[in-house]
Amino acid sequence: MSAPQTAALSPAPGKTNFIRLIIEQDLASGKHGRIHTRFPPEPNGYLHIGHAKSIVLNFGLAEDYQGQCNLRFDDTNPHKENIEFVQAIEADVRWLGYRWGGRTYFASDYFQQLHDYAVDLIRQGLAYVCDLSAEETRAYRGTLTEPGRDSPYRNRTVEENLDLFARMRAGEFPDGARTLRARIDMASPNINLRDPVLYRIKHGVTHHQTGSEWCLYPMYDYTHPISDALEGITHSLCTLEFEDHRPLYDWVIDHLDLPCKPRQIEFSRLNLAYTVMSKRLLTQLVSEGHVEGWDDPRLPTLAGLRRRGYTPAAIRVFCDRIGITKAENRVEMSLLENTVREDLDASQERRLAVLHPLKVVIEDYPADQRETIELANHPKDEDRGARALDFGREVWIDRADFAADPPKGYKRLVPGGEVRLRGAYVIRCERVIKDAEGDVIELRCSHDPATLGRNPEGRKVKGVIHWVPAASAVRAEVRLYDRLFAVPTPGAGGGNFLDDLNPDSLRTLTGCLVEPALRGARPGDGFQFEREGYFVVDPASRPEHLIFNRTVGLRDTWASQSP
Repeated sequence: MSAPQTAALSPAPGKTNFIRLIIEQDLASGKHGRIHTRFPPEPNGYLHIGHAKSIVLNFGLAEDYQGQCNLRFDDTNPHKENIEFVQAIEADVRWLGYRWGGRTYFASDYFQQLHDYAVDLIRQGLAYVCDLSAEETRAYRGTLTEPGRDSPYRNRTVEENLDLFARMRAGEFPDGARTLRARIDMASPNINLRDPVLYRIKHGVTHHQTGSEWCLYPMYDYTHPISDALEGITHSLCTLEFEDHRPLYDWVIDHLDLPCKPRQIEFSRLNLAYTVMSKRLLTQLVSEGHVEGWDDPRLPTLAGLRRRGYTPAAIRVFCDRIGITKAENRVEMSLLENTVREDLDASQERRLAVLHPLKVVIEDYPADQRETIELANHPKDEDRGARALDFGREVWIDRADFAADPPKGYKRLVPGGEVRLRGAYVIRCERVIKDAEGDVIELRCSHDPATLGRNPEGRKVKGVIHWVPAASAVRAEVRLYDRLFAVPTPGAGGGNFLDDLNPDSLRTLTGCLVEPALRGARPGDGFQFEREGYFVVDPASRPEHLIFNRTVGLRDTWASQSP
């Protein structure tokens, strides 16, 4: 059911949590012979890392207890749903390494059964057609401290309700004219039990599964428990905000003749610092152009994380490490980033890249000479072999690796100083070439021929810098992605979350140079650029225009900024 974790990563010790204890008790008591879970997203947006927590939990439990996990789309609101979101969600679940047994399920598969169950509730006197508008319904509902008031239509006869509901189904009434409500308790301390709406009228909407067959759509809180029961779900796992909805879930289950009685269990959702995971806010970011689509690498969407170079293994392990609890808490972004670093450090090969090129001419190296330098693909894994890098008189280094007026403790190249080119020779800066404005444009250096693969005699060279050959380096665009927001809790205190956007969340560098071994890099290929960070080839990359996205830096540069 799931892809195996890489050996490089290990989850938090043990997998025990309160949900596992419940499942094990249910199996031990004979209440259930097997475990059946489901992951039930609404197809009204792309999945984010918070959904990954639920995916890993639901599919992981089914796998560990030799059960089954369904993928079901709770598609009861056609105004906001479409097939693009369905396909994106399926792709995300597969990418995380999970497969669902049998077919893909849709709540819309049960529209006729849901309708028939609603008729059953009407016949029992447990549901009625209400003519109150949405605003009036809210006014009658009361508050958290004051009970609600009965609708003036609450005592319609069963016959009248059956007739009106049939006419609603036939499309006789306009949107908002009538609803079907449960008859429960308008004085209940749980506001969700104050005669909740079960059905509403929606004309002129084309549903991605049922087309225009229906103009009557069930509400989520009514649909969900019935869908669970029809699929034989044993444990319906959802996030903590649905805890107050559980009495309604149980009410629906208890008052209908359903094939089984699932148990709803709530756990805390993932609250990740430096981001937002509200679908409403994510939709706003996309629709208003603050990001470049749902797969923007700065977003916490799984599509965005995939494009940024995060790995499924890292995300699965991250979800294991944060654990499953009832307590709401905030998880630091650094925990996710460090888990990604840990995975990429073990799995990705090394390459050389110069993001801010500065030319170096080694004047005492023969102009017509070329030699091959071998560099290990991975310093911790000899089995990955090596790649060849040609070396000549001219190379490019990074501007940050030279300082005309170096700060204290600087260990790279300075006028008159020495530094080792990674895997190659020790060079000395003899002259600095500047343009008319006084900017450094070129370094003239000498080299020590005896230092290829060995240290110079009689002196110690402290600095090692990366480089690429001028003759064969490949030009590339590099996108330096960072956290989308500059503060841990965007919009805290009632402010506009857009005011907290990080202006440096994306810096695009053109004219970067990478070693020739990257010429054939394909979209999705990931590498560590030595001393720079981890990078992945963007889907828009082409052989003639390579684009690399920074996945994560080599170290946490935000640690000093944390409150």
